[in-house]
Amino acid sequence: MSAVSRVAIVGSGVAGTAAAILLAEGGVEVDVFEQKPDLTALGSGITLQGNALRVFDRLGVWEQVKAAGYSFDQTGLRAPGPDAPFIAQIPDARTGGPEYPAVAGMYRPDLARILADRATELGARIHYGTTVTSFTQDADGVDVTLTDGSSGRYDLLIGADGLHSSIRAQMGIETEPERTGMGIWRAFVPRPKDVTQTDLYYGGPVYIAGYCPTSEEMMYAYLVEPAQDRHLLSPEEGVQVMKELSQAYGGPWNEIRESLDDASRVNYTWFTKHVVPDAWNRGRVVIIGEAAHSCPPTIAQGAAQAGEDALVLSELLLSHDAVDQALWDEFHARRVPRATEVVEASVQLGQWQIDHVRDADVPGLMRRIAMLVSQPA
Repeated sequence: MSAVSRVAIVGSGVAGTAAAILLAEGGVEVDVFEQKPDLTALGSGITLQGNALRVFDRLGVWEQVKAAGYSFDQTGLRAPGPDAPFIAQIPDARTGGPEYPAVAGMYRPDLARILADRATELGARIHYGTTVTSFTQDADGVDVTLTDGSSGRYDLLIGADGLHSSIRAQMGIETEPERTGMGIWRAFVPRPKDVTQTDLYYGGPVYIAGYCPTSEEMMYAYLVEPAQDRHLLSPEEGVQVMKELSQAYGGPWNEIRESLDDASRVNYTWFTKHVVPDAWNRGRVVIIGEAAHSCPPTIAQGAAQAGEDALVLSELLLSHDAVDQALWDEFHARRVPRATEVVEASVQLGQWQIDHVRDADVPGLMRRIAMLVSQPA
């Protein structure tokens, strides 16, 4: 008998839908409440490391992810300048195991659709344009009130509602995401035929100029710069900024630059960091994914760590008889140190660039994190 029979999840990102899939598969009645109106509102490109692919296999969606995305096993380092020569080709660690590629790029709405379809196939209900406005709890359950005025009672409430989690705030947790000092421009563009992996350009006017293929036809490109207030820029102005900042980078960037237009979904966000340092639950309410921790995408572990949160939490809920302190102690022992180490390493990589540290042990740090996440959560 599992510890729960009816669960509410706020948020339909990787953490929320992964938890919905696993709990529904285990016979739990699941309602997912997503504030956004539909799947298309969920972004552009995403880079998935091998340990994320291992989670997706457990969710029963790896074959769909593989078919919809673009997989590769190494990362190129290029120099700025018109010719953009390769400095190195670095094999990526297969952190999911030898049966998975090291990395897969995907169009984020495609991933969201695959996960949502799997969740509903197993019986989970996803309610778009709806979220939890308030909740109260007692020793036996949680009463939630929704934006449409309706209410419901559940054995557990999972807050998987992202960086600015309303569930986290309602729990009284004061930890909030902090800016790291970097900002990133992203665009979704046609894939030049010679782009078959992620390439990173260091030096020049930005910290990193890079790209990641997401399918045979498309990819996303990005420029990482010192964080600035860019929110007042129009989409057209964002396209122009990306074109200007990328002038120093040749090779495939020449073709990328020419393809940037209003259809490129150009957007700008700040890198953030946070980890809720102690318990991620308050009674029968718990946060996972970016509600509990966030990190810069310098190691591309966001989706992987969100999926691992859902995997461990669901495993414990389905194997324990009660939602008690023993369950929460095991959950936190397995997730808080691991997520904290990933966040700290991701922040350190960015800080070395901000501080222009030339002798940083980047290979050593990457090797340590690869060894950590290669072990199942």
